[in-house]
Amino acid sequence: MRKQLYNVGAILKGLSITFRFMFAKRPTIEYPSVKKQHAPRFHGLHELRRYADGKERCIGCELCSSACPANAITVIGAENTPEDRKSPGERHAARYEIDELRCIFCGMCEEACPTDAIVLTPRFEMSDYKRGALIYSKDRLLVPADAGVGAAPDERPNGIPGDLGRVAEIKSTTDIERGYSATNRGEILKKQTRGLAILPPQREDV
Repeated sequence: MRKQLYNVGAILKGLSITFRFMFAKRPTIEYPSVKKQHAPRFHGLHELRRYADGKERCIGCELCSSACPANAITVIGAENTPEDRKSPGERHAARYEIDELRCIFCGMCEEACPTDAIVLTPRFEMSDYKRGALIYSKDRLLVPADAGVGAAPDERPNGIPGDLGRVAEIKSTTDIERGYSATNRGEILKKQTRGLAILPPQREDV
């Protein structure tokens, strides 16, 4: 008799946990009609940045390709000419490709870049039906000319920008509004408030 009462008590205890969570607010969101807003430091789709005058930040040094542990980045540099100067310094990236299927989104390319040219953004939607569509070439990675920031260091050696490290500094915050501003795609996501499941503000000291 005591064993049977113990079994009934165990069942009631288990059901109490079920009923406790049955009426709680569910964390599930109705994706894709509602989208989650990720943390500012989320490692998503890459982008190649520009300066405010439209010049490309990438100088074709291939450091990102060397640092990539998945061999997902292909960079082929070329010389700038006086008639067609695409970036400060002597070289630019004639070809830049990232295989997003091979990429592990570790952020080492971002850390290795000496000009803050390649950065990872909060954009996470990049699924497709064909493998070739997930190989992002330079024309898909490069931000528009009017989305550039910072002064081009035309007079500085090797084209090192004065705002080097600024992206990492901004992305180190836990404030979404400020953190998303570090990249162009982040700014676009920040403005697409319709359908976004906005996360509650977090403390900076967390």
